[in-house]
Amino acid sequence: MDLEQAMSERRSIRGFKPDPVPRDLLEEIIALANRAPSSMNTQPWHFHVLTGAPLEAVRAGNSERMLSGVPPQREIVDHGAYQGVHRDRQVEIAIQLFEAMGIERDNKEKRQDWVMRGFRQFDAPVSVVVTFDRDLEGGTIAHFDLGAVTYGLVLAAWSRGLGAVINGQGIMQSPVVREHAGIPDDQVILTCVALGWPDEEFSANSVVSRRRDVSEMARFVGFD
Repeated sequence: MDLEQAMSERRSIRGFKPDPVPRDLLEEIIALANRAPSSMNTQPWHFHVLTGAPLEAVRAGNSERMLSGVPPQREIVDHGAYQGVHRDRQVEIAIQLFEAMGIERDNKEKRQDWVMRGFRQFDAPVSVVVTFDRDLEGGTIAHFDLGAVTYGLVLAAWSRGLGAVINGQGIMQSPVVREHAGIPDDQVILTCVALGWPDEEFSANSVVSRRRDVSEMARFVGFD
């Protein structure tokens, strides 16, 4: 798979087969992702790759806390509720996903189950927790760098036949993740990536989010 194909065909995968992902394949895609650019080549990122019992413990702890009403405990500043055009895009993709899954607007049980899938890392066989060095916590450049390496990770996974979804819900209860993943205190948890073999029978996996035309989001200055 060439780069253009990987970039144009990649989509978020939210339903996975239970089949394990070999460690050597995970190491291969992480090595590819590690070629991402970073500010002054600081490479502030760390990947904590979970499967098996530790991942199940994270799923259980996240779900228990969220269902019992414990407020989210992220280690980065949350953006708050989306407004305006950003809210419109959020609603649009939700409608696409719910239509694909046959979830009616008034079906609270199915809507709740969909939300909880995120806290369970979409039941993927692997969750990659992405962290950065705490001594860079005061700024936002490390966040930018981790965005680059995380996109590299999902592209590399896609090029090898794996599906992934960048999943902020999976680390909303960061103390649970930190405990069961054994994350050192000198690292800050930013996000996680649910990863595995795509389940082609899972309807939401066919959803392709709509994107703006280049003319809507790019300005060209100084061109003829």
